[in-house]
Amino acid sequence: MSHYRSNLRDIEFNLFEVLDTGSYLGSGPFDQVDEDQARMLLEEYERFCRESIWADSFVPADRTPLELSAEGDITIPDELDQALRAYYDAGWHLMPLPTHLGGYGAPPTVRWAATELAAGSHATASLWPIGPLMATILDSIGTAGQKERFAKPMIEVPWGGTMVLTEPDAGSDVGAGTTRATFVESSGDDDLGDVYHLEGIKRFITSADAQTHPNTIHLVLARPEGAGPGTKGLSLFIVPKLHVAADGSLGDRNGVRVSNLEKKMGIKGSATCELSLGQDDTPCVGYLAGNVHEGIKQMFLVIEYARMMVGTKAMATLSTGYLNALDYAKVRVQGADLTEATDKTAPKVEIISHPDVRRLLMEQKAHAEGMRALVLYAGWVQDQAQLATSADTGEGEDQEDHDRWIAREDLLLPLVKGYCSEKAYELLGSHSLQTFGGSGYTQDYPIEQYIRDAKIDTLYEGTTAIQALDLLFRKIVRDQGATLTWFADQIRSFVKGGADDDPLTDERERLGEALEDAQTHLGVLLQHAMASLDETKREEIYKTGLHSTDLLYSLSEVMIAWLLLRQAEVARDKLDGAGTGALGDGDAAFYEGKIAAARWFARNVLPKVAVRRRTAEEEDGALMELSNEAF
Repeated sequence: MSHYRSNLRDIEFNLFEVLDTGSYLGSGPFDQVDEDQARMLLEEYERFCRESIWADSFVPADRTPLELSAEGDITIPDELDQALRAYYDAGWHLMPLPTHLGGYGAPPTVRWAATELAAGSHATASLWPIGPLMATILDSIGTAGQKERFAKPMIEVPWGGTMVLTEPDAGSDVGAGTTRATFVESSGDDDLGDVYHLEGIKRFITSADAQTHPNTIHLVLARPEGAGPGTKGLSLFIVPKLHVAADGSLGDRNGVRVSNLEKKMGIKGSATCELSLGQDDTPCVGYLAGNVHEGIKQMFLVIEYARMMVGTKAMATLSTGYLNALDYAKVRVQGADLTEATDKTAPKVEIISHPDVRRLLMEQKAHAEGMRALVLYAGWVQDQAQLATSADTGEGEDQEDHDRWIAREDLLLPLVKGYCSEKAYELLGSHSLQTFGGSGYTQDYPIEQYIRDAKIDTLYEGTTAIQALDLLFRKIVRDQGATLTWFADQIRSFVKGGADDDPLTDERERLGEALEDAQTHLGVLLQHAMASLDETKREEIYKTGLHSTDLLYSLSEVMIAWLLLRQAEVARDKLDGAGTGALGDGDAAFYEGKIAAARWFARNVLPKVAVRRRTAEEEDGALMELSNEAF
């Protein structure tokens, strides 16, 4: 039996009952996939992820070490190789691709739902099929020659792909990178872009090589000679592992190779590599992407996808961790019911009957389902951006509407990545494992691997602190709070939207109070930031930095509470109409669970927002004045 416990019912509830994607699927930019087809795709994909070698390779990929040859070739475990080949053979790598690249044309909501299924059933395996998605980036930024020579076979063969930013002495500070690019010659008739030779060492590169992929295309940030400092001086280069001839055949090795494999806590089947460029007397040939020097702008197309993927992976792992814990709690018999604890003859009960276990389970459920709601809502916002671009509106109006939806997506990304990664790791370790007791600490159950595989999510593609600063300064301050105000207006409308007999009146009030607390918290941080513009008060910015991560948590929890309560409204309406016999087997319990989770979140999580606000208001900056030795 597979370790994976999916929640397709909740995915479909989000997509089709709450977000109402069926109202626009099958038309416009999504004319290739209607609601029935979307449901069929997800059902088949869920079956593949749960029942095939994909889930079965979960343990072998963790226990069997990767091998690195002297030439820089990586051998992954046979079971993982088989899983990836099965994935490609079934054509699942085509689901997220647009139709002009041979893809299914599925909307972002459906693609992110599928990402949850793949990552939840095997997080490590889900990190490998990145090549076809990288091809979509090349399709949007590359020259015609680059699209034909590199992007096309990344999909059709398929090849592997990587994003190459980090260096040993420049981790999260990408602009400090020292990998250099020396100009060789201008782009020729093949339109492959200007040719450069790259020299440097990159670190923490994911999926840099495997026997599954005949070739790997690295997208590398490097600094051309004479370019300025920081991220603005970086350019993006297409660096193939093997040179590619005009007829598509593979030639000699390029001067790029894997020079080390990291030994990691988790995601062990993912080849996290050191990559050496131009270090072995063989030139590392790179082609200037799009033949323009816009490296960081181009790479951010990859980074934004990766951040969304990380948050989705984290949420998916918590969901299967919770559902495994739930199954265990229903069958593990331990102790008498608390009402009969003093009666030594009382029958033993399943641990789901114990109050504290129920508390552990509900906190997992509310967060897992709340974070799924956040991920799929972000996907819905991406859907709206595509719909706006294709809309038949007045000149310029569609682009303006598109840009507004993109700004909303941008604001949601640090919430998805930052909050989901932190909360998933926290609850897997403190609640999912705890439900299992000592058994959860063993490899008899998947929880311990879930925990190890999930920790990386708080670290890569920008740590949580970086996500918080990005949220505050790039997503809120840069547009003077306009996008955040739009979200706040949606939430306020919901708070005021209940009827006189609304059973969610209390929860709406709590949501409204939490929104005001979060906005006050934001105002405090902005006051400190503004004060720091005075040269005599530069240290005021520390007070902002001390509470920026807490702000990310609070805004995420307000957003999740809103989304859960919207779900509770839908569930209540479904239950109110149950007399018609419209509910199927298990639907009544499902809807009752949605209402209970929303209420629990509003009453047990939202109060933390006020605590964080008060803590920010009372900040005196003393921590930053403490000597290093005092630590």
